Amino acid sequence: MTDPATALAEIHARIARTAEIAGRKPADVTLVAVSKTHPAERIAPLIAAGQRVFGENRVQEAAEKWPALREGNPDIALHLVGQLQSNKAEDAVALFDCIPSLDRPSLVGALGKAMDKTGRRVPCFVQVNIGAEEQKGGCAIADLPALLAEARAAQIPVIGLMCVPPVGIEGAPFFALLDKLARDHGLAGRSMGMSDDFETAIMLGATHIRVGSALFGARG
Repeated sequence: MTDPATALAEIHARIARTAEIAGRKPADVTLVAVSKTHPAERIAPLIAAGQRVFGENRVQEAAEKWPALREGNPDIALHLVGQLQSNKAEDAVALFDCIPSLDRPSLVGALGKAMDKTGRRVPCFVQVNIGAEEQKGGCAIADLPALLAEARAAQIPVIGLMCVPPVGIEGAPFFALLDKLARDHGLAGRSMGMSDDFETAIMLGATHIRVGSALFGARG
């Protein structure tokens, strides 16, 4: 197994190469290192190597791991990459620096109240159910305009859209659709692409890619 710091350098090289082909700057693509389920000793080498944006999917796990990891590294940003229950909204707003899984009106209400109470306006991406999968979270494409309007009315800073294409299907058409939806709604951010397909996502406009297994190996 390649150590995380070496894997990080390889991922950055691939990002730079793909961005160049796409006529983009590598700095325009944010690498979110998905550290969920991995222990602090696996994460620390990435921090030492300069990685500053990490993704966790459970509020409690992040609260246990990250206070110590953040010591001496105040510039670390945590993204909540998993589904968020409305009753965890206040904890999430207090702990995370970005919430890319805003997907329903009840969560808009909970996050709006939490942000008002804490005074933190945490940037969010609206998650779109880009493949219309019944079992997957995300806002239906038809419901996107109304959800964006509700989020803006609640003064939630929506900075982009996020999607996870269906498993086993070529992701490019779904990435292209998310890019179009973001453009149509005047949103700059596109969080799309993971370990197996992030280069395709970069070619199609991704501003944030979520990479876990290519950095850490199999989940712990």
